[in-house]
Amino acid sequence: MAIRQAVAAGINITYKILYNDAVAMTGGQPIDGSLSVPQLIAQLRAEGVRKISLVSDAPEKYTAASDIPADIEVAHRNRFPAIQKKLRDYAGVSVIIYDQTCASEKRRRRKRGKMDEPPRRLFINEAVCEGCGDCSVQSSCASIEPVETEFGRKRRINQSSCNKDYSCLEGFCPSFVSVMNGDLAGADMAAEPPEIGAAIAALPAPAAQPVHDTCNILITGIGGAGVTTVGALLATAAHIDGLAAATLDMTGLAQKGGAVLSHVRIGAADMPINGPQVPEGQADLLLAGDMVVSAGEKTLTHVDRRRTQTVLNTHLSPTAAFIENTRTKYDAAEMTRTIAGNTARLHALEATQIAERWLGDGVYANMILLGMAYQRGLLPMLTRDAIAQAIGLNGTAVAQNLRAFDYGRLAAEQPDILYRADNVHPFPLSLDGLIARRRKHLGDYQDTAYADRYSRLVARVRAAESRIRPGHTALAEAVARNYAKLLTYKDEFEVARLYTDGRFADSLARQFKGKPKIKLHISPPLVARRDPDTGRPRKIAVGSWILPAFKLLARMKGLRQSPLNPFGWSADRRLEKALIAEYEDAIERILGRLTAENHETAVAIANLPDDIRGFGPVKQAAANATRRRAMQLLSQFTANRDLKEAM
Repeated sequence: MAIRQAVAAGINITYKILYNDAVAMTGGQPIDGSLSVPQLIAQLRAEGVRKISLVSDAPEKYTAASDIPADIEVAHRNRFPAIQKKLRDYAGVSVIIYDQTCASEKRRRRKRGKMDEPPRRLFINEAVCEGCGDCSVQSSCASIEPVETEFGRKRRINQSSCNKDYSCLEGFCPSFVSVMNGDLAGADMAAEPPEIGAAIAALPAPAAQPVHDTCNILITGIGGAGVTTVGALLATAAHIDGLAAATLDMTGLAQKGGAVLSHVRIGAADMPINGPQVPEGQADLLLAGDMVVSAGEKTLTHVDRRRTQTVLNTHLSPTAAFIENTRTKYDAAEMTRTIAGNTARLHALEATQIAERWLGDGVYANMILLGMAYQRGLLPMLTRDAIAQAIGLNGTAVAQNLRAFDYGRLAAEQPDILYRADNVHPFPLSLDGLIARRRKHLGDYQDTAYADRYSRLVARVRAAESRIRPGHTALAEAVARNYAKLLTYKDEFEVARLYTDGRFADSLARQFKGKPKIKLHISPPLVARRDPDTGRPRKIAVGSWILPAFKLLARMKGLRQSPLNPFGWSADRRLEKALIAEYEDAIERILGRLTAENHETAVAIANLPDDIRGFGPVKQAAANATRRRAMQLLSQFTANRDLKEAM
């Protein structure tokens, strides 16, 4: 009706119609009376629309034999922004049909065997990643998660929840790798240390807890993490034990990535359960699979600080806020305090870390929470045998789910066995440790002389700061981190080194079985053409044959600072060298005018390079914004000093 009226009124407007063939975010129900794309086009033509464009993730299916009129523009979805701009100038009513099955629905169908599983997965080389978040900007995907590293926040792809939409590949970054026919490695349960099995076998019976007429359980988490599955398992176990059970799943628009609450009420077989929803303030157990959801109002209305026991997964999953602002940080401590302050007792563990370490997949985290709840006596009406039978009846990854349940039981008694370190180098905490690590990195990046250049400036800053604020190191730490960041810009030599120094191969082997074929997605400066729609250089896919060439290129790093550097005159390299010079100049200005009064502003200036992330146009945009901020802060810094002198 709206399109018909727009045509009748002769207004200039472009309608965008999403054709995703299912009510995908609320369960995947088929749409009643659904039209095919050719039928939809015919109907639009009948309404008087003359300009229609069709974009799709698979435009090749619309051939000449597909009943699509010849004058209809058919394009890949990556041309959608350009087509929008073109139709902006069209006089009259125009329509863009976006044909793509919802990614969540695709994932659901693949799990049920109703759609073929694509043979390709994407992987992010963490060492190359700058943490700029352009992949999140391009894809708006919650499966791109933050990962904190020694060199700051980076990105990784959660392979458990990835929809294989591949739109994140549009991010301008050389860290993306396609893995063809690569099965996830998971974890070898047979390689589990013997002491873990022995500790599980020796676990005592759960401590006895008081039993109410009805045991009210609330399970919280995010869609796609198995929240409703745990609820169904508890109800099944209750029936096996001869009890009555009622469940209610509150999924809403949350089939993947959104908030999910599963209500489970268990009682004696001869006792009526008045409604499946846990009444307000009457939850006996909160299985808190996600901190953000569990600290929300919809969860807290069901708990009581005198009655509710909480088993909390302290892992933080990204939310929509992280997708919109990739620098978003969550106050885990505050959320934990909120949950603890509204419940009787908190039992906390990093269940996702345990699941990934020992089972190779974070999807088992909720089963680990269930195991801890059982061992702490928080499921007093259920037997372990009934829970095990319910897991078996579910029929999905039975061995892994049973082991996850036992890991949860073990975490309740001896968590140190599961949390033990994997010989990972810890992030340096002291200033001396930080400087030493960055010096080594600079030596690997270039040479000892380059590292000495770094050390000299950091030492001067450290001395100046100690004179005006003895015992304080915030400024020295800021310079130690950010000066090293600028000096080790990721040019062609460095990207080549980070792909061939062994870390990439090791990280790939940890996630995938065997030796799958890989393709690197890069934008070589002398080869890549500019995309006419985006204005960005295009990325190309190259096979593993490029790695020996990368190894040779990495050995040529000595050319980096010489006139013979074939890449040194590119706009990107000139920008990076200019940023180093500008930072050194800013620090020199700070050293000459540093006081206790302007110390805080000096730290803010020294930390500015942390905002400069990414490659090519992404880095250029970030640098422009940071330069404007630097001018403001330097003016403020000088004003603080001038004010003190005037007084």
